[in-house]
Amino acid sequence: MTSGLKRTGSTKQDRKPNPSRKSDAKRIVIVDDHPLFRKGLEELINDSDNDFAVCGEASDAAQAMSVIRELKPDLAIVDLSLPGANGIELIKNIRAEFPKLPILVLSMHDESLYALRALRAGAQGYVMKQEALEKVIGAIDGVFAGRPYLSPEMSAKLISSFASGKDESDLTDKLSDRELEILEMIGKGRDVREIAKLLHLSPKTVETHRAHIKEKLNLANARQVARYAVQWVDQQTI
Repeated sequence: MTSGLKRTGSTKQDRKPNPSRKSDAKRIVIVDDHPLFRKGLEELINDSDNDFAVCGEASDAAQAMSVIRELKPDLAIVDLSLPGANGIELIKNIRAEFPKLPILVLSMHDESLYALRALRAGAQGYVMKQEALEKVIGAIDGVFAGRPYLSPEMSAKLISSFASGKDESDLTDKLSDRELEILEMIGKGRDVREIAKLLHLSPKTVETHRAHIKEKLNLANARQVARYAVQWVDQQTI
């Protein structure tokens, strides 16, 4: 069984710089729990015309902190759904220990539900996995240039809200990052066992989180949680 952490090159000889790539290439760490996705993203980044190179990978938050400490990359690409601590919590931990390290979120979660929370946690950009992977290169380029990256739709929504003076806060601000993630999945019709499998949690843990959601949102039972979740997802999604 692999550790889930992959360093580009496993021996001193293998870790020599690639002569076909400039020695000053920007070094990137990928944090995602799907090995095939990491591999595809690594190939996309390494084969791009930009001076980017993947220097390490991790499959969970703890491994991500270890590889970042060891390799000191120029950018971390982080998924939100990770075993153990989720991506938002990881972003906060990275920001606390490495305040100048740029972070780009690449996630299956809808941007309209999580982008603002990710930016508040310390990320510089947000790209959905449903988008063409080629957009990732543009997002990376923008983040390295010091420009926060969001989709045009999400940027327009935030600008419109700011211009109108709309208060973006809602009841879900009371929820933890993991609770928000579970609320979204409930709103999209997933049951406890499906959520547990997707988030690498036990069904009992998911039920505990659902109970906390019920209490924080002042709802009477699991049925009301489900109804609220569906309505919330419908209202938030672009």
